[in-house]
Amino acid sequence: MMNFRIPLEHGIDFVGDVHACYDELIEGMERLGYQKQVDGTYVHPNQRKILFLGDMMSRGPYSLRVMRLVMDLVKNNLAYAIDGNHNWKIARYLMGRNVKMAHGDERFVEELKLYEKENGKQKTEAFKEEMKEFLLSLPSHYIITDKGKDVAVAVHAGIRDQDIGKDSPAIRSFTRYGDTAGLDEKGKPIRRDWTIHHHNDLLIIWGHDPSPSAKVINNTINLDQGCVFGGRLTFLRYPEMEIVQVDAKENYANDQEHPISKHFGRV
Repeated sequence: MMNFRIPLEHGIDFVGDVHACYDELIEGMERLGYQKQVDGTYVHPNQRKILFLGDMMSRGPYSLRVMRLVMDLVKNNLAYAIDGNHNWKIARYLMGRNVKMAHGDERFVEELKLYEKENGKQKTEAFKEEMKEFLLSLPSHYIITDKGKDVAVAVHAGIRDQDIGKDSPAIRSFTRYGDTAGLDEKGKPIRRDWTIHHHNDLLIIWGHDPSPSAKVINNTINLDQGCVFGGRLTFLRYPEMEIVQVDAKENYANDQEHPISKHFGRV
């Protein structure tokens, strides 16, 4: 049975959707005080841990670098990571399922082809298997506890109060995609505001749906400020509730129409 609870201990630094923005991730971690080790991992001198809110890869330029780092951090008990819609899509692709690699996921495939060209098929297959097993192992959400009390929830796209601490295919779908009502004329999901139905005292920390700023609204905070679209990569130091942001170096997704691209003027 999945254990959704993790202890706050010395503090957790949450980071929104990285989407393969490796340089911005490293810059943010170093600003937070994480120090690079000889094995390539990053350790905080005060034993804080980082928590990735899903969708670490795709759309941006360095999916494999980000995945290598995240997997090593989690394996060494230096970080946590949760499921997300792109996580799930990449996992199915690595399982050999028939999925359409579009909306930035094709860049992951391109990186894998280059990796195989440089490292050979055997090493590539081993890396793919490692990534697949890692992605399939990720929980839909985490409940953060402090001195035995539940204080916050980390989730990718959203969660209903009654589903916190539970798991099912329907719950997984909601936590990956949020509350959706089909697709619009451009094929993009029509998203409903699930946060208005949040009524307990747990702070819900999420990403997925890029917004111009990270604000606490109805005891929820969205940390996806669209770094891959030319926005910012957002970190939340918890329990201090301090926001740390890194400006994107460019609009990696090359999406001229995305509201975040327009908001930050990186089109």
